[in-house]
Amino acid sequence: MGDLNELLDQLKSPHVHLRVHAAKGLGETGDPTAVPALIVVLKDESHIVRDNAAYSLGQLKAAPAVEALVPLLNDAHAWVRKSASKALGMIGDRRAVPALVAALQDAEVMVRRSAARSLGQIGDPSVAPALRQAMGDASALVKEMARQALEKLK
Repeated sequence: MGDLNELLDQLKSPHVHLRVHAAKGLGETGDPTAVPALIVVLKDESHIVRDNAAYSLGQLKAAPAVEALVPLLNDAHAWVRKSASKALGMIGDRRAVPALVAALQDAEVMVRRSAARSLGQIGDPSVAPALRQAMGDASALVKEMARQALEKLK
């Protein structure tokens, strides 16, 4: 994994594989001092770096990252959108609710499923109508996750 300072330095590397390694490793450290650097790399040119940075912010339960993660729900890459959604659920901040409700309409099943799960994790009862609507999704995976999320709201 590497020590914190080494990982923070690697985030600035011109080599994508080092930035990916650092973004992933910083989440595994559990050290909240990595949050500002991870927020910065949410704008990295590499979608793989953005994906790993988003997930790491979720691992760190980084509430200060919510405003930076929400725009990633519209990223061009579905894996980034999924990781941002998952991270927002892990963080559990209600500020993410409107964007996660919108993500229930994403073109990709994995993003819709992740959004439903995250809404259940956040536990805001105002999302029940959106989750009930998601139970009509074409994907059985999304339907089941919406059902589970509704159960958590009870």
